[in-house]
Amino acid sequence: MSHAWEQSFGGSTDHMQYGPQSVGIDISFISDQIYGLPEHTTQFALKSTKGSTDSYAEPYRLYNLDVFEYELDTPMSLYGAVPFVMGLRQNATVAALWLNAAETWVDVEHHDSSSGGYLGGLLGYAEKKPHRVDTHWMSETGVIDVFFFFGQTPRDIWASYGLLVGTQQLPPLFAIGYHQCRWNYIDEKDVAEVNANFERFNIPYDVIWLDIEHTNGKRYFTWDEKHFPNPRQMLENISKYGRKTVTIVDPHIKRDSGFNVHSQAEADSLYIKDDGGNDAYSGFCWSGTSSWPDYTSANIRQWWAELFSYSRYQHSTPDLYTWNDMNEPSVFSGPEVTMDKNALHVGGWEHRDVHNIYGMYMHAATAEGLVLRNPGHNKRPFVLSRAFFVGSQRYGAIWTGDNTADWSHLRISQPMLLSLGVAGISFAGADVGGFFGNPSTELLLRWYQAAVYHPFFRAHAHHDTKRREPWVHEQPWTDRIRNAIITRYSILPYLYTLFYECYLSGVPVLRPLWSEFPNEVATYTIEDSFLLGSSLLVKPVTQEGQFKTDVYLPAGNGNQLWYDVDTYDSYVGGTTPVIDTPIEKIAVLQRGGSIVPRKNRIRRSSSQMVNDPLTLVVALDSNKLASGELYVDDGDSYDFKLGKYIYRQFSYREESSVGVLSSSSLSSSSSSLFPNKIEKLILVGAQRQPSSVVVVDSQGTSTLLFQYDTAKRVVVVKNPGINIDSTKWEIKFNF
Repeated sequence: MSHAWEQSFGGSTDHMQYGPQSVGIDISFISDQIYGLPEHTTQFALKSTKGSTDSYAEPYRLYNLDVFEYELDTPMSLYGAVPFVMGLRQNATVAALWLNAAETWVDVEHHDSSSGGYLGGLLGYAEKKPHRVDTHWMSETGVIDVFFFFGQTPRDIWASYGLLVGTQQLPPLFAIGYHQCRWNYIDEKDVAEVNANFERFNIPYDVIWLDIEHTNGKRYFTWDEKHFPNPRQMLENISKYGRKTVTIVDPHIKRDSGFNVHSQAEADSLYIKDDGGNDAYSGFCWSGTSSWPDYTSANIRQWWAELFSYSRYQHSTPDLYTWNDMNEPSVFSGPEVTMDKNALHVGGWEHRDVHNIYGMYMHAATAEGLVLRNPGHNKRPFVLSRAFFVGSQRYGAIWTGDNTADWSHLRISQPMLLSLGVAGISFAGADVGGFFGNPSTELLLRWYQAAVYHPFFRAHAHHDTKRREPWVHEQPWTDRIRNAIITRYSILPYLYTLFYECYLSGVPVLRPLWSEFPNEVATYTIEDSFLLGSSLLVKPVTQEGQFKTDVYLPAGNGNQLWYDVDTYDSYVGGTTPVIDTPIEKIAVLQRGGSIVPRKNRIRRSSSQMVNDPLTLVVALDSNKLASGELYVDDGDSYDFKLGKYIYRQFSYREESSVGVLSSSSLSSSSSSLFPNKIEKLILVGAQRQPSSVVVVDSQGTSTLLFQYDTAKRVVVVKNPGINIDSTKWEIKFNF
């Protein structure tokens, strides 16, 4: 093929079929701060790349790459790209999506404006001379395909954005439990021993993971017969405990004529082609000389999905799920450890045109395969992907890649996850403990304590690191890590409800403080604490030896209350109290005016908790009001789309010395498939002891036993005997 232009860089030559190209746009945000553009290791509120002494030397780059031991505080590319920016100021939120899958650069410049400009005029700010953030977007190829979003609050933007690109897939319940991973659990005995130790130390977990060494010579969809001679039996033994297994399936296919996946892909021309357009593109990756399926083709995605059928993926079971790694794509022999830009896809598209969307297409095809493999196609998939693009949230989870066992990497995980959530990708997490290196016991514990409140919760480590399963460091560290993991399981009802809210409305699971307090300017640059939903404020401990931490608590309307979830100490919003964070805890506060559902019985996995009763933690605001939601379905199927679920709102109000807790339905569903009861009520912020507590339901009125802690101002009511699928009841606190 003739080429109009050639360019050499780093020992590679890029043959440009159409010569040098670019497309760009300038967008000005009439905003105090802007956020988004994942994935980078920069601060959450995007700072300037030009025109300021406190700026990066280069633009933010969006180009999916496999970055080894990535640096911090740099706009360099990482594993995924979402060209979405949200701008925030009081009473106005705006956003822009630059829908382009080619390599993209974004310059940012903050400055005061003498005029609000065109967008400012639309929003009524033309004469107010507000802060303005100029952005310059430039992509290597493509067309101008840009979407603007306008709203009063961030929720307005997420709702519109979700309608355009899709909201977060509702994951199966097990997927939001704890995941145990390592490169690699070396054989079936190792897997069995890890599982047995979770039992021995009474530590819950849901999923054990197998990295690339479980395969036959890095041939995906196969098993190493020496180390995993009985994979089906191994998988079924894990399943007996109500747990799942995940295996890795990467996109690079070993070029081995005896490997049926390769031979079919070669025979049916399913691979990406080299720049000549005739031969399959080949490069080097974990499996040696490899080629890559062209997931940009719907037909090839269908072929890939069918590889996950039980007949094709030998020894797989319904409890085996999938991890897509290296799908930027990573090519060890390629320029910048990725695919040559002049490789050709179906339809004649060069790889440069579609690079950033390649991993998402693989993610989508894999998720479809996990659905199609089951009769009736009625089990939700779970797929973790490293690469991502706009809309990846529709297919599963992502993680922040190969981080390092260092306090700085624990700190940066918060702004990285916040940026992902702003851009629509909520089901995300960072490897607990750091992938590279060996964390101290203190760092490992603090990482667990933070990740308990991250949407995706997985421990993972490089094969050169020391073993670090929760029991490795012995007592008292084992119990401390165990307690952190148990905390995760106690909040699963709340967390699952948040995922359903995200599925419905696009609002992130893990949120910046300004998501709930958008007019509170003091929250705009906070990145070391976050909200899990609207009710829990979390500030992880991210420095060694930090046993006290100052926490900014939003003021709300001026009288917002906050309660420490461990001590029930109360704080007034608009302040920055110093909170004790001994080695056993971090700062987590429940918002006054909220009701958080919990399950406090210790089980081995989430599947064992399905029928367990709930505890409702009712935290009163200054007006003695509170409300909260609970969503319950079977945690596994798509039957919720047929109305087989319950979605309840619990409300508490206090008038004339009588507090009333009641329940109402947030949907038209009337499912009675869920027999869970409420076994305990914890009323936080009760200023005096009630004289009695009674339940009023269809059976009449019954008196309930309770205890009142004068110092903590907490009422605990045990065994009210209420079913969550009923709304025909009230619990009355007579003061």
